[in-house]
Amino acid sequence: MGDARIIGRRFWLTVVACTVAVSAESTAAPAEAVVLSPHRAVYDITLDRAAGGSGIAEMSGRMVYELTGNVCTGYSQSMRFVTQVVNQEGTASITDLRTTSWEDAASRAFRFNTTQFRDRKLTETTVGDASRTESSGRLKVALTQPSRKQIDLTQQAMFPVQHSRELVVRARRGERLFTADLYDGSEKGDKVYTTISFIGKARAPGDLSGLEDVASAKPLDGLVAWPMSISYYEPATQRQDAVPTYELAFLYYSNGVSRRLKIDYGSFAVRGVLKEISFLDPGKCDVKAKRK
Repeated sequence: MGDARIIGRRFWLTVVACTVAVSAESTAAPAEAVVLSPHRAVYDITLDRAAGGSGIAEMSGRMVYELTGNVCTGYSQSMRFVTQVVNQEGTASITDLRTTSWEDAASRAFRFNTTQFRDRKLTETTVGDASRTESSGRLKVALTQPSRKQIDLTQQAMFPVQHSRELVVRARRGERLFTADLYDGSEKGDKVYTTISFIGKARAPGDLSGLEDVASAKPLDGLVAWPMSISYYEPATQRQDAVPTYELAFLYYSNGVSRRLKIDYGSFAVRGVLKEISFLDPGKCDVKAKRK
């Protein structure tokens, strides 16, 4: 059966990769001009397809994602992802994944905490933090759960918010392809993924084709959006014809909201449909004072 922790984590990362609010007026704005828009979004999760060998017959659930913070204090993210999965023998199980993270505004530090419950019993916990060395830009990771461990990562990997900002910069410039190493604390906090992002042609404001009607999402109707997909590869993958571990696809708005989510593992795929959204107060932030 598909690992619900991984499924939930990847949906969370899909939203993280799309939570960037930008002005559509400039096509070559610097990365520091990209500002995250705090919001709370609710998604209904459904099974899109499953091959016979996947071990999944049915799946349903809900994800609640929240982003808070600003360019002065950094950004906090939280996600709760609850799913019910029925295997091909008809046995149902409920998985409750909860994750939080914080990344400082300069993307030099990143903290994460993930817990998973299966049928209301705690099954896994991952807690740690990562920091970027001043000299080389490489990452040092300190894990405290499931066990204490120090890890030095040779890659100059990006953190999630940092990666998100760069995605937006590339989209505004009209670029279509972006490759980067990404560290997000997933997979027990000890792995860096190579990512290849494909950025589609900008979708004009007011184009609602193929989108569900969500009353609280009406402010999105006048915004530009980009269809995007991100392929994740194992760090040791060197072959040019290697198959990605999984692929994410989503529609990404210029105010930081993602819709039409999909994650594809090859043997099965799941979707996330936006059901409700509310925008949050980012709090006070004196950008000029921050830069002094």
